[in-house]
Amino acid sequence: MKGGMQGMLKQVQKMQEEMQKVQSQLGNLTVTEEAGGGMIKATANGNKEIISVEIDSQVINQDEKEILEDLVVAAVNKALESAGKMAEEEMAKVTKGMLPPGFNIPGM
Repeated sequence: MKGGMQGMLKQVQKMQEEMQKVQSQLGNLTVTEEAGGGMIKATANGNKEIISVEIDSQVINQDEKEILEDLVVAAVNKALESAGKMAEEEMAKVTKGMLPPGFNIPGM
């Protein structure tokens, strides 16, 4: 019984180390989403930070400022959502097979 518990603790420690490694790498992984048929592009990293926003020069029109702002918000929200999913998928790779089914770690 003692060896089993020690083995489990080692496995948990290894999983924690792998999770920390993935967490530190998430800043280097990016996703790009677009709105308005590609006129607005937002790129976010795995830490859910916006890295860049690109605006096609065709849509820069003072008379349509509100539309442009709405498209930027849409692209940014899509990028953040995709970044969150990407982060969850990367963490799931580490925990797969180590945690019982349905066991979730808060914040992951």
